[in-house]
Amino acid sequence: MRFVRVVLPPAVTFVMIIAVWDWYARGDAQGLLLPLPLDVVESLIDGYFIRGTLWPHLFATMHATLMGFAIGCFVAVVLAALVTEFQLIDRMIYPYVVALQSMPKVALAPLLIVWFGFGIESKIVLVALICFFPMFINASNGLRGVPVELLDLYRAFSAGRWRTFFEIKVPTALPSFFAGLQISVVFALLGAVVGEFIASQKGLGSLIQAASVSFRLPIVFACIISLSILGAVMSISVRILQRRVVFWQRADKQDGQG
Repeated sequence: MRFVRVVLPPAVTFVMIIAVWDWYARGDAQGLLLPLPLDVVESLIDGYFIRGTLWPHLFATMHATLMGFAIGCFVAVVLAALVTEFQLIDRMIYPYVVALQSMPKVALAPLLIVWFGFGIESKIVLVALICFFPMFINASNGLRGVPVELLDLYRAFSAGRWRTFFEIKVPTALPSFFAGLQISVVFALLGAVVGEFIASQKGLGSLIQAASVSFRLPIVFACIISLSILGAVMSISVRILQRRVVFWQRADKQDGQG
C-alpha cells in the first residue's frame, strides 16, 4: 500500500500529461508547434539505440558540465577556506567576489569564446564561473558558522589552526558545502547548454539549436528530455553523497521523527 501511495499519484499525473500532449499535438495538423509523444520516443530510441547519433552530443555536454562543476567548486572551496582563515585575504578578496557575484556570467560567454576558442575549453570555463559563486558563498558561510564554544575549547587545548580547521570547521560546514553543490550542479548544466547555444559544434545545446532551425521538433524534445534526465541524475548523485558523508544529519532526522 505504501508503494501504491508513493508511485500511483505521479504515474497518474504522467499519464494525464502525455494524454493532453498527444491530444494537442494531433490537433496541430502540420506538427509545427508540438510533436507527437510517439515521435519523441522514436527519436530517443533512434538517437541512442539504433543510429547512436545522440551519444556524442550527450557525452560532450556531460564532459563540459562535470569538468566545469569540479573546477569551479574546488576553487570556490579553497578560496572560501583562505578567506575565512586569514583576515588579510578576506579584506582583499571578499568584497570583489561579492561584487562580481551580481554580474551575469552568461554575458561573458562571447568573451570566453574569444579567449579560449570554440572548443570545449570555453564551455568548461563558463560552467566553472557559474558554479563558483554559489559554492563560494555557501562554503564561506558554513566555515564562518562554527560554534564559538568549540573554537574556544580547541584554543584552550592549544590546538593548531589547521587542526581546528579540519576537525571542527570542515565537519560543521559540510551541510553548507552540499547545499552549494546542489545549487551549483543545476547551474553547471545550464552553463554548459548556454555555452553550446552560443558557439559549439557538439553537445545537446548545439543539437537543440540546429534542430529547432530546421523544425525537427522531435529531436529538440529528445534533447530536452535527455538534459532533464542528466540533471536529475547529477542532483540525485549529490544527495546520495551527502547522505553518506553527512551521516549525522540523517541520524538527527530519524531521532526527531522518533
